[in-house]
Amino acid sequence: MLAAASLLGFISCTASSKEVRRYRVKVEQVLPHDRSAYTQGLFFNGGKLYESTGQYGESTLREVDLASGNAIRRQDLDSRYFGEGSCIFNGRLYVLTWQEHKVLVYDPATFRLLGQCGNTHEGWGLTTDGKRLYASDGSSSILIVDGESFAVKKEIKVKLDGKPVNYLNELEWIDGKIWANVYTQDYIVIIDPESGNVTGIIDCEGLLPDTLRNSSTDVLNGIALNSATGDIYLTGKYWPRMYRIKLQEIK
Repeated sequence: MLAAASLLGFISCTASSKEVRRYRVKVEQVLPHDRSAYTQGLFFNGGKLYESTGQYGESTLREVDLASGNAIRRQDLDSRYFGEGSCIFNGRLYVLTWQEHKVLVYDPATFRLLGQCGNTHEGWGLTTDGKRLYASDGSSSILIVDGESFAVKKEIKVKLDGKPVNYLNELEWIDGKIWANVYTQDYIVIIDPESGNVTGIIDCEGLLPDTLRNSSTDVLNGIALNSATGDIYLTGKYWPRMYRIKLQEIK
C-alpha cells in the first residue's frame, strides 16, 4: 500500500466552506488493544466487537472483549491471505483479502468458513447500512457490491471540494453517513453516500500519545459504532490502546 498525499491542503481549502464541517476528537474512555493486531476491520454486531487483522501469516478474525482487548474467539486466516476489512451482512461475516481477489465468508456464530466469492478489486474496507454492502479498494471510490457475488452494483466517487480523496480504507456506517480512514493520515472523512461529497473531516492527530509508540506502531485505522449504546471507538494498526470518543466541532 502506498503512502497517501496529505489532507492538510484539503483542510485549508475547506476552512471557509460551510458545507464541510471540521471536528476534533474528545477521548471519553481509554481501553486496551492488542498491540500485535494489525487492525483492518473493526465493527460491532449485536453488542459484540469484531476485528479483522492483516499481514501475511498474521491475519485473523476475532471476537474481542472490549474491556481487556483480548480475543474471546479467534480464527487464523490461511497464510496466503492478507486480511482486510470486515462486517456482518444478512447473517454472514465477510472478510476481505487485500490482493488475493477473494472475499471469505464465515458463520459469525462459529467462525466456520462457509465459502468465498471473487472480488475484482483490491480489498481494503467494508461496511453495511443493513441493506447494502459498501467496500473500498484504496482509491477514491466506494463500491456498492452484491452480497452474494460481490459484483459491483454502483460506484460512489468521493470528493472534497470537487477533488478526489484517495486511499480510502476502513469504513463504518454512522448516522446515514460513511466514515472512512484515509490510509497513512490522522484524519477521518465523513462521506454523504448519495453524492460522494465529504461533509466532515475529523482531526485525530495525537490520539495515540508518542509515549505509547514504538518501532512497530503503525497508522490510525479502525472505526466502530456500537449501535446499542451510540458509542464510537477508534484504534490503529499495532496500537496498544482503543479509544471511545465524541466529536467536538471546530468553529
